[in-house]
Parts: sequence; C-alpha cells; structure tokens
Amino acid sequence: MKLGCITGPQQTRNFLLTNTAKEGETQTSLSYQFRVSQNLISLIIPETCSAIYEALQPIYMRMPRSQEEWRKVSQDFHSLWNYPLCLGALDGKRVLLQKPAHSGSHYYDYKGNFSTILMALVDADYKFLYADVGTNGRASDGGVWNKCKLKEGIEKEEIGIPPPANLPNSDIQVPYVIVGDDAFPLQKYLMKPYPSNDQSNEKHIHNY
Repeated sequence: MKLGCITGPQQTRNFLLTNTAKEGETQTSLSYQFRVSQNLISLIIPETCSAIYEALQPIYMRMPRSQEEWRKVSQDFHSLWNYPLCLGALDGKRVLLQKPAHSGSHYYDYKGNFSTILMALVDADYKFLYADVGTNGRASDGGVWNKCKLKEGIEKEEIGIPPPANLPNSDIQVPYVIVGDDAFPLQKYLMKPYPSNDQSNEKHIHNY
C-alpha cells in the first residue's frame, strides 16, 4: 500500500499493523511517517489485532461445542486418514521473532533462535480448531500443553467431548482421543506414536 492511497483512520490502522507484522518496521519509524505518537501506535496495533481476531475467529478457528460437532470431526479423520475416534491433531511450532528488549535468554530456544510457540489443534482438513500462542521458545511442547486451556477443558470435561464409543466393526469400546508426537505425554485422551525401536507390524501401522 502506498502512503498516498491511505485516506482514513481505519486504513491507517491497517497499514500500521501490516508494516509491523509483515515488514518488521519499528514503531518509531511508523511514528515519523504518520506523525502519530509511538505511544498511540503501541495501543493501535494490539487493538486492531483484537478486532481482527474477534471478527474472524468464529469463522476460521471455531472449536466444536457439542458432542455432535466433535463426532463430525472424528468422522472426517476416519474417512480421510483411516483413524477412528480422533478429535484432532496437536502440535507446536516455534515462530521466529526478533529478540524482545530486556528479555535476556527468555525466548532463546534449543535451536539457537529467539521464538515464541504456537500450539494448535487441527481437524482432518488441517483447519485450526484451537490455538495457544505466546509461550516463550525455551519451553517444550509438553510444557506448553501442561498449562494449556484445552488440556484443562478436556480433563474437566467442559468442552463436550463424546463418551467412549466402539471401534469400527468391533465391540471394543475406547475413548475419543487427540493425536500428538513424542513431545506429549501419553494420556487416555492423547495418543502418541510407539517408540521407534523394536516395532511390531501392528505398531508400525499405527505410527504410519
């Protein structure tokens, strides 16, 4: 966007946010360009982010709210990935960032970068159902999960997960689960791969 095209307060807000997030431009630089105080810019950016989140989250990142909606997620996993009674795939991603001022090694991760962690639960089509963002990069995925609101909601039975059901073509009843990698602890509601050493054929098929 060119400066000459900015005609109103809302466009100015959007431009400030875009240049901070995409271009990494400093608030000091934006303050000189727009003759807006840095203090005001520091309020505008989180305010605009919150407005975008409130408008788009119910459309693009809506977690199921009933047993029927969770069952639909499970049906899609079974249909697309041949994994029955699965309510989502869980993983963490380190998002690189410029070291925040006066943060020391707080955001310094094991790969030698400064980062923050995005932890997300996605459905069978890779669409976000839930996201937790902001934990410093030093933490492990398991550590983030342990203080995650989603974990709390599952364990307190507050998010409408259906009761255990039969496996397909079987009378064996098992709980609905989410799936994660080795970084997560094994729980009755959280499945992870079998260790890679000495796998039977059945375990290899499960991991695949």
